[in-house]
Amino acid sequence: MPGKKFAPGLDLPITLDRTAPTSIYRQLCEQLRRAILDGRVSGGARLPSTRTLAQALGVSRTVTSSAYDELFAEGYLEGRHGSGTYVRTDLPPLPRQTPSLPNTLPRWLEKAPPLGYEASIPPQAIAFRLGIPSLSSLPLRVWRETWGTVTARLPPNSHSPTDGDPTLRAELAAYLGRSRGLACTPENILITAGATHALDLIVRATLSVGDDVGMEEPGYPSAQQTVLARGGRLLLVPVDENGMQVERLPHGPAAPLLVYTTPSHQYPLGTRLAVDRRLALLAWAQANDSLIIEDDYDSEFRFDALPLPALASLDEVGRVAYIGTFSKVLTPALRVGYLVAPPQLCERIRQLTYLTDEQVSWPLQQMLADFIARGHLDRHIRRMRYQYAQKRRIVAQTLAPIAHLARLRGLEAGLHVYLELESSISATRVAHLARQRNVIVTPLDSYYLGPPDRSGLLLGYASLEIPEILQGMAILREIIAHVAGL
Repeated sequence: MPGKKFAPGLDLPITLDRTAPTSIYRQLCEQLRRAILDGRVSGGARLPSTRTLAQALGVSRTVTSSAYDELFAEGYLEGRHGSGTYVRTDLPPLPRQTPSLPNTLPRWLEKAPPLGYEASIPPQAIAFRLGIPSLSSLPLRVWRETWGTVTARLPPNSHSPTDGDPTLRAELAAYLGRSRGLACTPENILITAGATHALDLIVRATLSVGDDVGMEEPGYPSAQQTVLARGGRLLLVPVDENGMQVERLPHGPAAPLLVYTTPSHQYPLGTRLAVDRRLALLAWAQANDSLIIEDDYDSEFRFDALPLPALASLDEVGRVAYIGTFSKVLTPALRVGYLVAPPQLCERIRQLTYLTDEQVSWPLQQMLADFIARGHLDRHIRRMRYQYAQKRRIVAQTLAPIAHLARLRGLEAGLHVYLELESSISATRVAHLARQRNVIVTPLDSYYLGPPDRSGLLLGYASLEIPEILQGMAILREIIAHVAGL
């Protein structure tokens, strides 16, 4: 009977069938040849000795020697004096054979909702990408020192707590108290792998298939896809200059179980949820036994306006789950966020993370805890708030000559602005022409699930340097004027 064994030093599975009509040595020879041709054993790889390979496969040394001799004769192998047997380095690789797949979806993917991904961006392009901060002013010395405190000791020999490292949660509780007015404790905080992961945990902990979730329209596509992927139904709530139109939310049995909102800097329009609507939304949630999910994704960056209180800071009855992230204040590469939630929801999510083992790595949590404790996060935010304000001012000044064609909105906070175009100007056309000149901007209509009620472009300026902003805005201004003239 055939038996699968591994060639020592190569981790290459070899299956030899002693009942087959083909000789053992020829089976071995063919499998080694195929592994070399399709790249599983790369050029220059050292093969085990004939004795070692024979012992591993349970065959005589004659079998392995004969197989090697044939591969030597065919030019696949070479010997190096006193070193051993190697695969030749000058062999042209052949493409690996892949099984042909059916064109139709398998049954287990038929009902899966479509998922959207960001289109590729040419590396030389000036890309006004949303949600990408700048790293240019994060001191490398500080970054190294903070990591040094973590690597100076061994990690614990146990699993991390399901809700995250206690030190990081304690630092976050203090930080949220002074920056957002949240009276939370470490026990109310859970560490997540970003804001979308936090939302997914809430949805999994609360939602049944077919339950309604109120979502802003236009809104955050990743949040919409997260709800749809878990079987929820989207109830779209329009957004105007004062944020989500809370009065549009249904009451009673028709009220959605959850409502997701970005009140500090609506994504993508950049409006802020007015105080009276914040209070109305809290009253609505209490009256309808619903949960508000507050995504406070870039609230640290405020410019000309006073900060409005977070919904969670106004909540006195446990109706708000607050989501924050390090992606905008540091970098999305960290993949770390946090969730402040009512105690019962926290416990439910702890059970979920225990079952699925979805936890952020210990060194990363320790590093962030030290980064906050030493005051680096507060200093970095102050520094970046000043720099982003400069960039925002340049965007506004550069586009001022076409203010009759395009009006900037959402300037009070955040890392992006919304450029509302005059109704006769096609945002899609402008974006297409800009891309031809290596300037990447995003049309607003891609953030609508229903028919768009306005036209415009989204401009994320945070990650770009000032010369890039000036060049990109000059090109965009020229294109908008050209399209308007047509």
